[in-house]
Amino acid sequence: MKIEEIVWNKTNYKKFINYLISIGNEDYKSFNSSIVNTKMSIIGINVPTLRKIANKIKKTNVEDYFKLVKNNYYEEVFIYGLVLAGSDEVLIDKYIVDFISRIDNWAICDSFCSSLKTVNKKMGKYWIYFTSLIDIEGEFQTRVSIVIMMNYYLNEQYIDRVLNIVSNIKTDYYYINMAISWLLSVAVIDYEDKVVSLLSNYKLSKFVQNKTISKIQDSYRVSKCLKEKIKQYKIK
Repeated sequence: MKIEEIVWNKTNYKKFINYLISIGNEDYKSFNSSIVNTKMSIIGINVPTLRKIANKIKKTNVEDYFKLVKNNYYEEVFIYGLVLAGSDEVLIDKYIVDFISRIDNWAICDSFCSSLKTVNKKMGKYWIYFTSLIDIEGEFQTRVSIVIMMNYYLNEQYIDRVLNIVSNIKTDYYYINMAISWLLSVAVIDYEDKVVSLLSNYKLSKFVQNKTISKIQDSYRVSKCLKEKIKQYKIK
């Protein structure tokens, strides 16, 4: 199928979905189903292939494509995120609310966030937008904000604000807490004193505190000395 030549309409979108189904792999479907908790059906297409497909879609009229995307398949929404992340700012601003509302798993969330490089060009604008999304009742909406902060805002200008925000998020949602722990385990590489201060003052929930310590100890980017130092802050 020559995806880059598609004129998007309901008929051709259906053909596109049938094409995705035709290239699915049962083994990869089983693997993905075991690690991605989603309500959507999984076809079984690996990420490099999804990225290639998304790059081809970017050569078409992407707004016509956006208007046709449904939530039937995990890969369908995954590709939507990749295409949107690589679109111009006007289209991102127009469709980002719709896209984020469809996210129900960590994989689509994290892939979209790491691909949204336009954040680097408009740091102030997107800081306001993504921090406004933080709402502990919206598990993946909030995870998007945290992963965006981890990818783009761990710098001198924003680090104190980032740490203040994540240390004040208190929730039982697993994927929010995992994202906070992940962010802190990355932040400690350049901002050791600030992250250790959070741990030593026990400003985090028990789960986040202990998971952060665990992730830091698993990291290849921090010293053995730090790994030993933070063990004392584990909450029993």
